[in-house]
Amino acid sequence: MIPVPEAIDIVKKEVGAPVAERVPISEAAGRILSEDILADSDLPPFNRSQMDGFAVRHDDDSESLRIIGESVAGRGFDGKVAPGTAVRIMTGARVPEGADAVQKVESTEESDGIVTMLEAPEAGQNIVKSGEEVRKGHRVMTRGEIIGDNAIATLASFGYSTVEVGARPKVSILSTGSEIVSISETPAKDQIRNSNSELLRALVSRTGGEVSIRPHADDDLEQLKVAISDALGDGPDILIITGGVSVVAYDFTKPALRELGAEIFFEKVSLKPGKPTVFARLGETLIFGLPGNPVSVAVTFHLFVRTALLAMQGAIECGLREGFAVASKDFKGAKERDCYLPVSLGSDLQGHLVIEAQRFGGSSNFIAFSKADALLFIPKGGRLEQDGIGRIYFLR
Repeated sequence: MIPVPEAIDIVKKEVGAPVAERVPISEAAGRILSEDILADSDLPPFNRSQMDGFAVRHDDDSESLRIIGESVAGRGFDGKVAPGTAVRIMTGARVPEGADAVQKVESTEESDGIVTMLEAPEAGQNIVKSGEEVRKGHRVMTRGEIIGDNAIATLASFGYSTVEVGARPKVSILSTGSEIVSISETPAKDQIRNSNSELLRALVSRTGGEVSIRPHADDDLEQLKVAISDALGDGPDILIITGGVSVVAYDFTKPALRELGAEIFFEKVSLKPGKPTVFARLGETLIFGLPGNPVSVAVTFHLFVRTALLAMQGAIECGLREGFAVASKDFKGAKERDCYLPVSLGSDLQGHLVIEAQRFGGSSNFIAFSKADALLFIPKGGRLEQDGIGRIYFLR
């Protein structure tokens, strides 16, 4: 068995250089940048008012000023604010030349074209100066960042109608097991529906991959070899095989891969759940053999497959986001393997992030896992006592 960090390093090493493509901004959310994003102008591009009120000179000797015009968003006042004058201004509008303060409307009185200052304004009051947020040419997003929904406004503001991103990896998913039936079928005795393929479809899609679900293969070595060869014929970047990776009589994934000539990089990881995870290469395709139990599939996907998908797209950070939280109860690890336990997260009245246990009965308990927010890490032979601080890896 190899440690999880070593397995992750092997996965990163075997991923090739990312390929870039250009997409419209409407398709950019969730993609990974292949270029730096630079500001093409100062932001704001002009001195901008933060308030509805009046643009004035802060050192004007007169408290009562003649209103000479107005400045609104999209239609600024092009004249000059001279001593004894003021310009009505709206939030977001350009501050006219000569003015160096904006007095909010609540601190003024207006009558017959004259505005009276009830409070003396200060220099720079309620004004965001040109370039105060960003200067032209400044890098506002970095190559390798994931483009979140909130970042779309940044791209649009600086004229990026298209953007260069990492190409989506092509991923084929192959489930194995004679007990597997389609999700549209009613399972007979000793059968189960193919939940793993749909789970992986969702996880791969969310991580940027293009998914193809292959017809599942029964527990037969020759049939599995044909199924793998057929899947590779489509030229996927990654093939995920679920089930058949243990050492019992009907687990054929590793024998099939060996007979097909695959290079196997690892086949056992010091991990619970997910010990029998396989990582290999056959031709140009990276292959992950994941355990058949749904929770093991999810955990090993998040640790290994997700890493490969993000690295293929050029992500700076490929691992799960880490954090720390307080344990609400005792958590026990395993003697010989590191544990990544599915947990929910909450908070207490002191504002602490709290680890809340799921009723987790094992790696087939997909209902409990569906409510998990994070994986709690417990090193082999360790335990986390109630009120102790535990390391977590966020799933959402």
